[in-house]
Amino acid sequence: MNWFLDILKTKYAKFDGRAQREEYWMYYLIYIIIYIVLAAIDYALHMKFLSSIFSLALLIPSIAVAARRLHDINRSGWWQLLALIPIIGWIILLIWYITDSDSGSNQYGPNPKA
Repeated sequence: MNWFLDILKTKYAKFDGRAQREEYWMYYLIYIIIYIVLAAIDYALHMKFLSSIFSLALLIPSIAVAARRLHDINRSGWWQLLALIPIIGWIILLIWYITDSDSGSNQYGPNPKA
């Protein structure tokens, strides 16, 4: 939960720097859990706005943490646009998101594991 809250408090729209795998995946785990709970509440109350508002509110930090994750493997955050290519783009991004960090510093900053 600390990873999720840290991103919301201090890195909400921070697109520079690097994010290690744990930060990225813990953020998305908590995001998905909260989204499922809100979607269930929406379904039970025959509404559609709780999960939609949640997704919209967290759109920028989600893009930012993904950009920082790509920076961690020495790729530009613009590579996220591969998600617009169905299946193939998603697979490529998934592979990059699970790839280990570049050792040492790269053009986006020092290794966050160090």
